Amino acid sequence: MYIRQPIVAVLGHVDHGKTTLLDYIRGTAVTAKEAGAITQHIGATEVPLDAIIKICGPLLKGKKFKVPGLLFIDTPGHFAFITLRARGGALADLAILVIDINEGIMEQTEESIKILRKYKTPFVVAANKIDAIPGWRRYEGVISQRLAKQNETARKEFDERLYRLIGSLYDHGFSAERYDKIRDFTKNVAVVPISAKTGEGIPELLMILIGLAQRFLEKNLESEERAGKGVVLEVKEERGLGVTIDAIVYDGIIRKGDKIVIGGKDSPFTTSIRALLKPKPLDEIREPSDRFDSVEECRAACGIKIAAPDLEKTFAGAPFKVLENEQEDIKTIRNEMKLDVELQDEGIIIKADAIGSLEALSFLLRNKGIAIRKAEVGDISKRDIMEALTNANPLNRVIIGFNVRLLEENNEDVEVITEKVIYKLIEKFEEWREKKRKEIEEQKRREITYPGMILLLPDYVFRVSKPAIVGVRVLAGEIRTGQKLIRDDGKVVGKIKSIQSEKRSIQVAKQGMEVAIAIEGATVGRQIKPGQTLYVDISQGEIDKLLEMELTPDERDTLEKIIKIKRKW
Repeated sequence: MYIRQPIVAVLGHVDHGKTTLLDYIRGTAVTAKEAGAITQHIGATEVPLDAIIKICGPLLKGKKFKVPGLLFIDTPGHFAFITLRARGGALADLAILVIDINEGIMEQTEESIKILRKYKTPFVVAANKIDAIPGWRRYEGVISQRLAKQNETARKEFDERLYRLIGSLYDHGFSAERYDKIRDFTKNVAVVPISAKTGEGIPELLMILIGLAQRFLEKNLESEERAGKGVVLEVKEERGLGVTIDAIVYDGIIRKGDKIVIGGKDSPFTTSIRALLKPKPLDEIREPSDRFDSVEECRAACGIKIAAPDLEKTFAGAPFKVLENEQEDIKTIRNEMKLDVELQDEGIIIKADAIGSLEALSFLLRNKGIAIRKAEVGDISKRDIMEALTNANPLNRVIIGFNVRLLEENNEDVEVITEKVIYKLIEKFEEWREKKRKEIEEQKRREITYPGMILLLPDYVFRVSKPAIVGVRVLAGEIRTGQKLIRDDGKVVGKIKSIQSEKRSIQVAKQGMEVAIAIEGATVGRQIKPGQTLYVDISQGEIDKLLEMELTPDERDTLEKIIKIKRKW
């Protein structure tokens, strides 16, 4: 039994400094490392304990740790935390939520918070970009010492921004406080003010992470010398190696020559490891030739490149394990690949690049009350389009894809929306849905007569008859050309031949508009009089349909008046 390093995911809104933070940690760790101690893996960065102790300096002086270091998940262009999962939960043991202290919580931050809550993952907030606070100066020391040296304006601005952020976190259901003011880390989220650009606060951030891992996660980090388990970060072709996978091993040991069972696009399959490869240490990785070191084995938790036959069959987020009992292991992997997604007979289709991102997407959509008919990993095919087309509700004839491609041209009445950022994908989907809903509503309005009430404006009689042309104000609902008008005694006075607004012919006039209308069959002074209120004539069949539809309060009120008129008549 040994204590493995915790896996740390870095989340946050685009441009809030996730990559800059990781770049700073990597750069600092390289300068702090013992020879060959730091390895940046494709998809993961290992920072061993001795490098962390050197970066933190006096902060960790005299303290002893069993945790061997930290493994940061780093998959640029992917929302790594949700793309990857292990044992039905998040792959990460800990997370850093990076928030720009000046901008506060944004769309992708909210999305990250929801996912952290779903997986119950402990996290620390890195309140980034303190260097952008007006008047801020860089000083050495912890936050209390640095704050004491700032001028009064910078101190005030910092406090305002920090406590606005803490207030926002409270609104999202988390009690948070500046890390040095927290007594009980189980009840409060630690907020560490940092600048990923200048490095301020990063030693404190690493201190909090290693301290939390040591104090609260030690039991979770116990790993035995058993058959290794892992998850695929990325599938890619390497010159001279063929198709390889970048992976995280989160439990046990894997060795060169091991047979593994791995999740496939269609079903789990087995393959044998030809090579385990680690990139050269960070300061040597820029060398284009001989970029990898071949190793005989690797232990959790680590990032590794695996070369093996048939890896083109797998995908990002797929689980794998060293084979012990083929039948049982295939069953285990198949169960791990089962989606935690509620499907319904009528609903939208979602596609994503990995199981975790598919689950995260469905989780966020479910929170918005969106029904899902089909959820699959992979690109969008013609079959998906034809299946979406069979939905009875036009609002469900849509496919949304996260980080996937549309394989064939879409010539059907199906909307396809793709994006590489989940919150933007959901934003685009909601915009389309609202636009489509309005189109459907408008189509219904064309097919059915909606309630309308108008006032004949005094002194605006332009022609007395054949047809009568009068100025009117639409008091409620709407009027359209071709509709019949009735008085409050139920008598039909004529039909709207045309509607004019500012010398322009229009088909419909809505509540609040003042327009001129031509009424065929009416004569001013006989059937109609200035100052009179008229109503759109609605048949009983249309009244029955309208009673089941969504109407505005004014439309509903007008409909009730028309029903009363009809009953009297």
